[in-house]
Amino acid sequence: MIIIDLTSYRCPLPLVKVKMALKQLSDGDSVSVLLSDPGSRQDVPRYLKKIGVSHFITEDSSSVLSLTVTK
Repeated sequence: MIIIDLTSYRCPLPLVKVKMALKQLSDGDSVSVLLSDPGSRQDVPRYLKKIGVSHFITEDSSSVLSLTVTK
């Protein structure tokens, strides 16, 4: 599985990078996304839900939010 570490980026760049990654995925492919910015921790899952992309939280600590995203 591909891991995209976006913990060093601040909003809105993580959301932009997730959108770009989704364009490169084939249907059924999964990617793990790591986020730390408080805005991105809210915006990315909200965006994925809005566009109907399957995702689930694999870790939610004070320092990182880890999502597995399946197109």
